[in-house]
Amino acid sequence: MAVAPVPALFSPAGEGFAAAPLTAGPWDERMMHGGPPAALLAHAIERVQPGDDLVVTRLTVDFFGGVPLGEVSVQASLAKSGRRFQIVDATLDAGGPRACLARAVRLRRADLPAAAAAPDVSPLPPPDAGETLAPFVGSDRVGFYPDATEIRHVGGRLGSGHAAAWIRLRGELLPDVPASQLVRATAAADFANGLSWTLPIDEWLYINTELTIHLHREPQGTWIGLEARTAIGPSGIGLSSGVLHDLGGPFGTCAQSLFVERR
Repeated sequence: MAVAPVPALFSPAGEGFAAAPLTAGPWDERMMHGGPPAALLAHAIERVQPGDDLVVTRLTVDFFGGVPLGEVSVQASLAKSGRRFQIVDATLDAGGPRACLARAVRLRRADLPAAAAAPDVSPLPPPDAGETLAPFVGSDRVGFYPDATEIRHVGGRLGSGHAAAWIRLRGELLPDVPASQLVRATAAADFANGLSWTLPIDEWLYINTELTIHLHREPQGTWIGLEARTAIGPSGIGLSSGVLHDLGGPFGTCAQSLFVERR
């Protein structure tokens, strides 16, 4: 039996993009998961004066609030030029109000094998060794997971504040525009708080207000591994952090500041 193709996360709409229903997040079915708008910003940043000698090594996305399902517009521009490193800024607006602000650092590539040093991090079990993760909310709802992404749980215990999983996009970011490696890593990194939860989602909100990614090498392949941990203080401030992997080992880290509140 043939499997129906997965729609792209966004499609062109006027001067902007229309979000597909499967971009919805677990907190509110009217709002997107953080992964799709962050991935769209990463895509826009990569398109600003692209060059083979430059690579994004840090990306921060600030969320001004929930990003509503519907049409969005994205603008990106070079904030600092340079041969060794650059800074690129990008914004995402949703029907008028600003929804996201992003800043990326791009560094010049160089051939320096003598300087390479692998971090002291254990590799994750492969995706085939994992089990498909249950949906975060009711299976009757369309959402970024499980309709647009596949997640295989390979380590840690769900609900303990520490879990590891492999994540991959089921379809494209835009029609006929395959997701880049940065887009894949960005979309996966926003699952850190959802994977490493410590509080039940039906009773608590633990929403990330931002996402920051640091890369020490460029990822490869369609699967992105994420080993995530969450810590929440008594004042209702949380932090989710994680190590990003591909099948060759770790390639970067991610972190999210969390707003925590009882529903």
